[in-house]
This record gives sequence, C-alpha cells and structure tokens, in this order.
Amino acid sequence: MWANESVFYQIFPLGFCGAPLENDGKEVSRIGKVADWAEHIQKLGANALYLSPVFESDRHGYDTRDYRKIDCRLGTNEDFAAVCKTLHDHGIKVVLDGVFNHVGRGFWAFRDVQEKKWDSPYKDWFHINFDGNSGYNDGFWYEGWEGHYELVKLNLRNPAVVDYLLESVRLWVEWFDIDGLRLDVAYCLEQDFLRRLREFTEQVKPEFFLVGETLHGDYNRWVGDGLLHSCTNYECYKGLYSSLNSMNLFEIVHSLKRQFGPENWTLYKGKHLLCFADNHDVTRAASILTNPKHLPLIYGLLFGMPGIPCLYYGSEWGALGEKTRGSDDDLRPSFEQPEWNDLTDQIAAMAKAHRKSDALCSGDFHDVLLTNHQTIFQRQTEKERVLVAINADDKPFTAHFDARCGRAVDLITGELHDFGGGSELPPYSVAFWQCE
Repeated sequence: MWANESVFYQIFPLGFCGAPLENDGKEVSRIGKVADWAEHIQKLGANALYLSPVFESDRHGYDTRDYRKIDCRLGTNEDFAAVCKTLHDHGIKVVLDGVFNHVGRGFWAFRDVQEKKWDSPYKDWFHINFDGNSGYNDGFWYEGWEGHYELVKLNLRNPAVVDYLLESVRLWVEWFDIDGLRLDVAYCLEQDFLRRLREFTEQVKPEFFLVGETLHGDYNRWVGDGLLHSCTNYECYKGLYSSLNSMNLFEIVHSLKRQFGPENWTLYKGKHLLCFADNHDVTRAASILTNPKHLPLIYGLLFGMPGIPCLYYGSEWGALGEKTRGSDDDLRPSFEQPEWNDLTDQIAAMAKAHRKSDALCSGDFHDVLLTNHQTIFQRQTEKERVLVAINADDKPFTAHFDARCGRAVDLITGELHDFGGGSELPPYSVAFWQCE
C-alpha cells in the first residue's frame, strides 16, 4: 500500500482558502490556492495531501448539503479537478474527507423530509420519529450526531443511503482521480458499512486508501483485513506532547511499546496507523508545548515512531493556534503564502529521511535506552536498522548502550556517527542513525 511509505500533509480548505464561515451561496473560485502550494508540499517532503471537507455544506464542511458538488465558496467541480491534476503532476496523492455518518440540515434529502414529512421518499434515510419535534421545530424528532442537531445522522442500514454514498465515491474517483478517503468519526460507523466501502473502493481503484478517525478503544475494531487500512493514532498524539511537557518520555515510549513492541501481546504490530502532532481539531503543537525548543523533538518522535506521519498546514513553521470552547476557527486560518524557517528545514529533512528509510516506514519497534529526558529506540526490517535518538534536556547527554555496530550515518544530517566511547547527544537533539 502506497500510504505506508508516505508522508501526509493536511489542509482544511475552507479556512485555508479564506472562505466565509457561513455558506453565503456565492460561487467564488478559491480552491486553486491549494494547487499553488503543491511545490511547497513537495519541497517539504510530503507526497500525499489529506483535504478536509470540500463538498457543499452549511458551514464548516462536516455538515454536507451535496456530496456531488464542490462547495460554492471554493469554486466548481472543474476547478477542483484542475487542482487534483496539479497535485498528481507533482507526485502528490489526494485523500478526501468522507463524511458519511451525518449530513447538514441543508442536505437535499433532509430538506425534502422537512417539506413533505412522512410523505417524503427519503424519510427512512434518517432516524426520525414523527411523534416528536426538534429544537428547530421541524414537526418531527431526528437523531443528531452526539447531540449536535445541526448534524443529522444518516441511516447507514438503509441500502439506498449506502448506494448513494458509494456512487458518490465512484464519481469522486472519475471526476477527480482521488486516491483515498479519511472517514470522519469512523468510530461511529458500523463494520458492515466499512466492509462494503472497502470492497467497493478496491474494485473502483486499486490501492484506494481508507483511513478512519478513531479516538479511543481498540483500533483493531476498525483496521484490518476487509476493514480500513489505517486509523488515527490519538493515543500517541496525546503522548507526544504530554511526555515532552512533563519531561517524562516513559509516557510516549510506553504507548509505543504497548502498540508496536516486540512482545506477542502488542496490539498493532504490522499495522500502519496515521500519526500526527496536531490537526484541524486540536491545539497546534507550537501552542501546546510549554518549551518551544521541543518543537523539533515532537517531529523527531513523529517521524521516528511506527506509523504514517501527517503534518498540519502551517505547523511546519511553528504557527500558533488554540482550540477554544465552541469553536475551531482559529485552528483553520488562511495563510497568504507558506513560510520557511529553521523548523521547516528540520521537518523537511526528517520527512525525506522517513520516506527513504525502509526501517522508519515499516520496521518493528524495540526500546534500547530510556530515561525521563532521553530515549533511543530501534526500527528494523530485514533490509535496514535505524536508531532514533532524542535528547529533550537542555544539557548534553552521553548514551552508553550496545549499538551493535561501529558507526552509522544520520539520515537527517548525512553526518557519520561513531559509537565508540559512548554517543554524545547535544541538548534538544534528534538523530536517525542508520547502522552500517
């Protein structure tokens, strides 16, 4: 699967392109800005782009009105097809947000129910009770996603609903040549639907990638043969920043050992989970880390640990953004153009090192050295062995351990490293040592 050897970049198009927060009904071609960033994404070392919702919606994209029309605030279907072509011409795969659990109140089928009530042929597309009423005084009650009644839950046990969604996916492949889907709130989707989607997409396009948004629980419920290829690793997302803020690297290493360690009981050995330091739903890494000098280190862990790394637009140069109660808008800004600084240089070097390394893409995980402030762990395949070394302290650290080789090359800097007499780790440093 191509995604297992990729570095992802995420853009939230409505915010990124500077669209109005509410759908004003005015068609403005803004989506071309994504194509303008293709060279930046390529230079950064990413080769796959995950785009948050792009289809016609009430407000933020996760409240879909029409699955077969690009949001008028972004442009037209033809505009988006041109963007996808530019991305593909730069060697960048395109993964869209598949929001299949719920729709917006402006969704055409729900509006038909509002108008015709029980006479609507679409009343069984949703979970409706005509003996009740909604907070919007629709004259009937309906189920909303987790109590959010602006998000109307779809009835995925209705074959007509599933057929409509699958046909929409087919059209996305035909129109835009997309390469995969990220499934919103995949933890709410039933396995029967996931299996049907997997079977369908494999027929529509070989190696079509499916990754699900999952927060907690056993990821094996959603990832595996006949299910999704991957899911979001929220357990390790929390461990990445928390272990650095508390200066306790045991936290993140414990999670990695639990998930991918050499023991027989480890949960996800051989699986490629999507890992990230931040995204459109959480406070940015530069805002949540208490020590700015730990920013390169959180990405060192991200690119060194098992999984598929994903970067959120703007965070590669340290953009700030905090999640506030009731609003994620500050997390989804419009930047006039990409920036490039020392952090970006470091991230680009780590991204390229990750993609070129068989061990970092697919190797097993083994803990080698661990203190509160330092960690060295091994990633190994039959082809290659790489030692990932992190020093989160403000002081140098000399690591004494059996490297099982005399010297190595740092995949980030290209410098040779001699293991004789102990390995010196400078303050706030990251190394990816490829053993000879």
